[in-house]
Amino acid sequence: PLTTNGKLDRKALPAPDQSAVATREYEAPQGEIEAILATLWQDVLDLEQVGRHDHFFELGGHSLLAVKLIERMRQVGLSADVRVLFGQPTLAALAAAVGGVREIVVPANLIPAGCTRITPDMLPLADLDQDAIDRIVATVPGGVANVQDIYPLAPLQEGIVYHHLAAEQGDPYLQYMMFAFDSATRLDGFVQAFQAVIARHDILRTGVLWEGLAEPVQVVWREARLDVESVQLDPAAGDIAGQLHQRFDPRHYRLDIRQAPLMRLAYARDPENQRWVGILLFHHLVDDATSLAVLAAEIEAYMLGQAQRLPASVPYRNYVAQARLGVNREAHEGFFREMLGDVDEPTLPFGLLDVQGDGSAIEEVRQDVSLDLSRRVRTQARQLGVSAASLYHLAWAQVLGVVSGKEDVVFGTVLVGRMQGGEGADRALGMFINTLPLRVRLGQTSVRDGVKATHGSLTALLAHEHAALALGQRCSGVEAPMPLFSALLNYRHTTTTASVQTLAAWDGIELLGGEERTNYPLTLSVDDHGDAFSFSIMTPARIGAQRLCGYVHQALHHLVRMLEQTPEALLHQLSILPASEHEQLLEGFNATQVHYPLEQTIHSLFEAQAWRTPDALAVLHGEQGLSYRELNERANRLAHYLRGQGVTPDSRVAICVERSLDMVVGLLAILKAGGAYVPLDPAYPLDRIAYMLEDSAPLAIIAQTGTCGLLAGSSVPVIDLDSDAWRDLSIANPPAQGLTSAHLAYVLYTSGSTGKPKGVMVEHRSVVNLLCAMGDTLGMTSSDRMLALTTLGFDIAGLELYLPLLRGASMVVATRDQGRDGQSLAHLIAASGVTVAQATPASWRMLLESGWQGASGLTALCGGEALPADLAARVAARVKTLFNVYGPTETTIWSSSTRVSGQETSDSSVSIGRPIANTRFYLLDSHRHPVPVGVAGELYIGGTGVARGYLNRDDLTAERFLSDPFSAAPDARMYKTGDLGRYLPDGNIEYLGRNDDQVKLRGFRIELGEIETRLAQHPAVKEAVALVREDAPGEKRLVAYFTGYWPDETADIEDLRIHLQTLLPAYMVPTAYVRLDALPLTPNGKLDRKALPVPDLACIITRGYEAPVGETEITLAQLWAEVLNVERVGRHDHFFELGGHSLLAVSLMERMRQEGMEADVRALFEQPTLAEYAAMTEKMEIVL
Repeated sequence: PLTTNGKLDRKALPAPDQSAVATREYEAPQGEIEAILATLWQDVLDLEQVGRHDHFFELGGHSLLAVKLIERMRQVGLSADVRVLFGQPTLAALAAAVGGVREIVVPANLIPAGCTRITPDMLPLADLDQDAIDRIVATVPGGVANVQDIYPLAPLQEGIVYHHLAAEQGDPYLQYMMFAFDSATRLDGFVQAFQAVIARHDILRTGVLWEGLAEPVQVVWREARLDVESVQLDPAAGDIAGQLHQRFDPRHYRLDIRQAPLMRLAYARDPENQRWVGILLFHHLVDDATSLAVLAAEIEAYMLGQAQRLPASVPYRNYVAQARLGVNREAHEGFFREMLGDVDEPTLPFGLLDVQGDGSAIEEVRQDVSLDLSRRVRTQARQLGVSAASLYHLAWAQVLGVVSGKEDVVFGTVLVGRMQGGEGADRALGMFINTLPLRVRLGQTSVRDGVKATHGSLTALLAHEHAALALGQRCSGVEAPMPLFSALLNYRHTTTTASVQTLAAWDGIELLGGEERTNYPLTLSVDDHGDAFSFSIMTPARIGAQRLCGYVHQALHHLVRMLEQTPEALLHQLSILPASEHEQLLEGFNATQVHYPLEQTIHSLFEAQAWRTPDALAVLHGEQGLSYRELNERANRLAHYLRGQGVTPDSRVAICVERSLDMVVGLLAILKAGGAYVPLDPAYPLDRIAYMLEDSAPLAIIAQTGTCGLLAGSSVPVIDLDSDAWRDLSIANPPAQGLTSAHLAYVLYTSGSTGKPKGVMVEHRSVVNLLCAMGDTLGMTSSDRMLALTTLGFDIAGLELYLPLLRGASMVVATRDQGRDGQSLAHLIAASGVTVAQATPASWRMLLESGWQGASGLTALCGGEALPADLAARVAARVKTLFNVYGPTETTIWSSSTRVSGQETSDSSVSIGRPIANTRFYLLDSHRHPVPVGVAGELYIGGTGVARGYLNRDDLTAERFLSDPFSAAPDARMYKTGDLGRYLPDGNIEYLGRNDDQVKLRGFRIELGEIETRLAQHPAVKEAVALVREDAPGEKRLVAYFTGYWPDETADIEDLRIHLQTLLPAYMVPTAYVRLDALPLTPNGKLDRKALPVPDLACIITRGYEAPVGETEITLAQLWAEVLNVERVGRHDHFFELGGHSLLAVSLMERMRQEGMEADVRALFEQPTLAEYAAMTEKMEIVL
């Protein structure tokens, strides 16, 4: 197919059907090993024929089938390793590689039956002295005669024990299933079968001990009885099953994991439904998904009287030995350093950080994948020679990339753990699975390459399936206790069809439900049923599991479609947003269309109002005032004069005047003449004024006698407002003479990143839209008086000047001095009867600090900078209505607004609301795709308010003013603000600061605004600013600046640091604190960050060595040194910076208990320095 230009039209090439897909030609196996392997493949994969070039994964193989195949190979004498299979997946290649695998020799269990004392030499897998062994034996009912074996924990068991100990109530890894039995006989048969299976398997007769030990161990009992409890429940109190669940809910119920078996069955009679209801509690320490399937099959065999067909049980110690004696630690460490060494930021979807949770706030939603999509997933996997799991991992990585704002993501993947579990691993019971980090790069990678790379990463990870997660974390650049990731993927193979025998065995027993939880705040579990798939999401309810299910399904669907149609397309083009949310983000939240007279100019609307209410007061300044008629006539005279000076549409006229009635006259006159005004604040430095005049090249400058001196060096003609040159000119409204609302109203200069201000060109129609929208929002009427407080050089002055004049209201012009003094401003508001006032947060705070008690009839607007919640509450309590308003100069003054209740909590920010009329907001990622609700994105603004661009800066205009791809309006544009925000569920937007306020320090991305908000919550702090300084090359540090409420009040900087440590991660706590009498401001009333001083040495907190103080600190320092294997520990040293992790934390707790100290592992994560943890420990001892 060709394009109209005669070139190849690649897009028109049709999608291949199944008959067109290349297949490997059959070639018979050669030699004995290939023939044996072909027979095994046919058996495991359920195929009639396998050729020597066939590919294990293309034929439908996956990880669990790989475990089966390796086991079958062992049975026929072929030594193999699953890594070899994944690396050599064709039959011929596998045959050639068979035999080169080192088998792990598992040391025998040396505890003889009937022995009277267990000695260290009987425990080849455990490193215990005689005293520790004797203490362990003493905990087992029946003593030494009932101890079969003692050995260490497997990798994931270590983490589970930690979370069991850390949980304040309940247990995140205690699972349950609920059953209904149609008779007591059926219940009894189930219990007997269960007990028989417990007797078969070591792991089901295992308890875990840690008290007084250097590291936890598991102890296998020779005999352990299932704890079965009959519970009496009252049917009148509600559903029996519900009551039973409530009593034994793992959210508050715990098992004693020291006592075997780690299972318990409680049951109650349910007379209303003529049945018995049971809840089976079982701990994840002794099972995983494969184990549960084996367990169910064995219970079934006993209930059918077919126990004799069961194969010999496989002891869990074999797996522990494989994990301990297989790949050495150095190999694990080298692998993870290679994979994660340059990862210096955690992957935190939605900012979810708490991986120490108990799962109690988690909700779960399950979703089926259609058979059609399931088949397409498998087809693509086979064509690429990868597992279906690889596609799900990549789809999940894409979801996490979008909701964390990253293109290089890390998440935990749950490995089967049986790949190298030794002989019989496929039928062994126990906790085999392990969670390890997987890194997926989503940047400039094609979809096809991304799938193959993900499969390669998963394959490489298999060789390290027994490594500890803590090791992976330590090999990354993310400093503990910050987690490397907070999301998991658990890919499981399950069967959904039951045989006739199975149905018969379970007849009369109904599964009512069950639940599993995790300490991670976001988990995707995928169930591979052999034909179709299903998956579930577990996440906090505030995030929304149902919504995330939609993201996963969309990502999977889009991934498959791109593999089918455009496999070379880049991964970032893969969308995760369902059509409904995409529509909501782009259209639903932007349904702002309102019909306004946008064909009118600012001054034509003023002229219409002057005609309607000629004698009403238009402007008041001190004791002087002008009616609408007087203001219009004076402006008209000057406008005619300007026309005579050559002013035409889009001509620029500068204005440099003090705040006065003439200021308003001059502005209106420029507009009426057809020009665009360029405000020059007399307070500006002369260099800045000179630059603005040079850049804007105005036709003339309007000035006053008092400001003409500032313009002495300019060659531009100066028009002195104090002269009489136009006093006798016409008072009639000047004719339009080609002027339209698409011409410029003003050019306003804002700060530039290069140090040179840039002129923003704003048209009449943009200002008219703003004035109409805000007039409606505020409900302004002719009885209102609006304060004009803001300097002309700040664009928000436009609202104060023109809104009252278009609504028949009055404007009260404050002097420069009144705007700088809180008491003077308070007097002006009261004396002039101001009903509407707009100011920056700094000005409102100044007003409050002057003792202003408020005005019950005042409508207040706050904008120009983020509105702190504490300030919002104080202002809202003193006025009739408070609005928070937001908008850059480039989108015409204000682009959004929201009414502030004043009820915002101190740890929440005040939202900037929704876009005003005829304005569109887009929160986009780095590829300009919409981000989901709750995810941070850069704010782009479209609609009528978008300015024309920057004067004389075509390059910067092209960079920041872009074509709007989301609007149907012709030639629509949007402005790239550089501001960060996220949508709240109700469509309001939370402001998150500037892109350039988001800095990196030691690899961590830091939001300065969050530090400032938290520091301002300290009772001694009035205002706070944070920034990263590099006052010496290469020495970056985080510095906090603050002001106090009283000049003579001092704030202890150590107290401020401790305050922040309780609220922020360690890397966000400043190392220097500078007290200022006042924060430096620009002439526009905004914070001047460049004027913040360099901190002196007295302001800096260092973490140099300081000896422990007091008995508790000294004892803890000795214990830390012992556990962490370091020579000395100072009182400001940090447990995790010294190499601590969760398992070492458990060891520390035990050493503390041995010393008679109160120990709380969660407190260590919250207060990880020695002095702080010692203080917390002492508090706990006092309470107890």
